[in-house]
Amino acid sequence: MTGFGRAEGVFEGKKISIDIKSLNSKSFDLNIKIPLRYKEKEFEVRKILNDRIIRGKVDCYINIENLEETNDVKINRSLIDSYMNELKNIASDGPDFEYLKMAVRLPDAITSRPDELTEGEWESLAKIVNNAVDKFQEFRKTEGKILHEELERNIKNIDRSLAEVVPYEQVRIDAVKERYMKTLKEFENVDETRFYQEMAYFTEKLDIQEEKVRLSQHLKYYSEVMENEDFNGKKLGFISQEIGREINTLGSKANHAEIQKLVVMMKDDLEKIKEQTLNVL
Repeated sequence: MTGFGRAEGVFEGKKISIDIKSLNSKSFDLNIKIPLRYKEKEFEVRKILNDRIIRGKVDCYINIENLEETNDVKINRSLIDSYMNELKNIASDGPDFEYLKMAVRLPDAITSRPDELTEGEWESLAKIVNNAVDKFQEFRKTEGKILHEELERNIKNIDRSLAEVVPYEQVRIDAVKERYMKTLKEFENVDETRFYQEMAYFTEKLDIQEEKVRLSQHLKYYSEVMENEDFNGKKLGFISQEIGREINTLGSKANHAEIQKLVVMMKDDLEKIKEQTLNVL
C-alpha cells in the first residue's frame, strides 16, 4: 500500500511538478496541497487519485513554477483618466500628479491577476497527475513482489512447523497415559472403569487433529487468495486472524515442550504475516 511517484511537465512557460506518496490506511485518506491557480480543479484531481489509488493515507503535492518572466500587472488607463477628471471636478486647483496619486489607489485602477485557467492547461495538469500515479503504481508493484515473497515464505514456515508437530503427538499421549497408570498403582480401591473413562476423556481433549486440519486449510486458503484475488488485503487480514486462533488452540492443547516451541515459532511467523498484511492493498 505504500508508494511514491513523481512527474513533471511544462505548459506555456510554467513548470508543473507533482509528488504522490502513501502509507498504510484502512480506507482512502487524501491530503492534497494545490496552488490557488488550480483550486477550481481540485475535485477532478481528487477523483483521479481516488479512482486509481483506492486505499492508503495519501499525500499529493502540486507545485507550479514560472520559467518565463511574466507581467501580470494591468494598468487601466481609461479608468484612471476618469478618476482624475472626477477629482478635478471636485477640486480643480491641485497639480496633476496629486490627482494621479489618488486615482491609482482607487478600485480597479491597477490589477494584478493571473490569466484564467484554460482547458489546455487543465488537460496538461491531468496528464501529469496520471503520469505521477503511473509511477506511483510501478513503485507499489515492485514493493508488492517483495511483500508477496515474504508472505509466502512465512506461510511456508508455519506449514513446516505444523508438519514437525506430528512426531510428538503420540509421544505426549503415551506420556500422559504412563503418568496416569503410575498414579493408579499408587492408590487402592480405585474404580478402574471410571478411571479409564476419565483418562479417555482427558486424552480426547488433548487431541489436536482438528486444529491441525483447520490450520492447514487456512494456510492453503491464504495462499490461494494471495495468488488469485486482487485488492485482497482485508480478506487476508481476516484469514490471518483465523490462523492465529488455531495456533493458540494448538498451543493450549500442546502439553509437550517441543510442540510448545513449534507453536512459539508459528506465532512469530504469524506476527510477521499480520504486520505485512497491513501493507497489502
